Amino acid sequence: MYLPDYIQNCIAALEGAGFAAYAVGGCVRDSLLGLTPHDYDLCTNALPEQTKEVFHDYRLVLAGEKHGTVTVVTPEGNVEITTFRTEGDYRDSRHPDWVKFVPDIEGDLSRRDFTVNAMAYSPTRGFADPFGGRIDLQNHILRAVGDPEARFSEDALRILRGVRFSAKYGLTPEGATLNAMISQASLLEKIARERVFDELGKYLLVAKTEDLCRFAPILGAAIPELAPMIGFDQHSPHHAYDLFTHTAHVVAGVPAEPVLRWAALLHDTGKIATFTRDATGRGHFYGHARESARIADGVLRRLKAPTALREAVVPLIDRHMTRLLPDPKILRRQAAKFGFPFLYALLALQEADMGSKGTGEDDGSILFAETDRLLHQLEAEHACLSLKDLAVNGNDLMALGYSGRAIGVCLNTLLGEVLEQRLPNEKRSLLAFAAGQPKTDSYRKDS
Repeated sequence: MYLPDYIQNCIAALEGAGFAAYAVGGCVRDSLLGLTPHDYDLCTNALPEQTKEVFHDYRLVLAGEKHGTVTVVTPEGNVEITTFRTEGDYRDSRHPDWVKFVPDIEGDLSRRDFTVNAMAYSPTRGFADPFGGRIDLQNHILRAVGDPEARFSEDALRILRGVRFSAKYGLTPEGATLNAMISQASLLEKIARERVFDELGKYLLVAKTEDLCRFAPILGAAIPELAPMIGFDQHSPHHAYDLFTHTAHVVAGVPAEPVLRWAALLHDTGKIATFTRDATGRGHFYGHARESARIADGVLRRLKAPTALREAVVPLIDRHMTRLLPDPKILRRQAAKFGFPFLYALLALQEADMGSKGTGEDDGSILFAETDRLLHQLEAEHACLSLKDLAVNGNDLMALGYSGRAIGVCLNTLLGEVLEQRLPNEKRSLLAFAAGQPKTDSYRKDS
């Protein structure tokens, strides 16, 4: 297994001082999969005080020292070195009641979540793999270390980590592990909302339709608003899938970007509350886009999502049923109001939504392609879409004799004429038009 020089040097320093040292966890898993690890963690039988002595010539970060972690700052990156340890019960499903240092690597690996993460490697000592992580990795199996229910009751966030690992690495949870993930999912309510949001966000970026459907009960526990969507019959000739399966297809159908994946996940959450059936039994969801936007806003606030993400997601959901059409005039006005990034995102969401009905009917792909082409054309033309793009400004109007609020009124009138393509965005044409408009503020305060 390849280790960068700076990691080998840290291991060699510990070994040279008489201690065992290994690269451990995700870096071993990723290396065995042929992936480049984004960081390397080490574990050792050296106590924190001994680790500090070995690396006394380096700058050290000691924020995790009480849990056995000393971070060594090297020019190539920070290296977390943690003493072999075991842990007590997790009575809050978040933190161990106590941490105890142990002398051997097997004891340390026994506290980890999944077998594929419970492997360690040393250039001199070889692999430590007491739970068969390499075999499970080769067989694409996700298996909890030891008793699955005990692992997930210790830290319920491991359930969402398992969901993410399954999707990212193509691993299938073995029966006992999957059953425990589902049965213990209610423990997620004990986890800090920020941690749940972070893990869900990572998962959404790698999830495929089948992943979302497989773990639907877990997602419903993490976001209760999703639970009633699972298996919900839409009673519509335009939808072959139940509501959650349709949602899963939409999530997988948009680009793997945080805003779009969250918008897709929550875009139909309002359908449950707005569901009605007509005399023929057909289902309708009048006003569901607005209701879904309201629900999404609440979900993202509860999960303490970044404000910027929430403020990008909610308007997309609110307008996802207002179809973008390949009409240059309409697109020009919409670009002026919302901006090109919003329209591209909305178009992607609408295309995935239309293409995820499962009925085989026209998904509008030709119209979407033409709308996308026109948007790119408008953007490339640097079309006049706002007051700052106008070929005239307030000073030009003041030179014509404009004053007060009449300046702003005229500028907005000129912008409207340009957007409707009734006037070219040329200074001479704009000033000629402005010359015939009221030049003073007709509004007067009551005396």
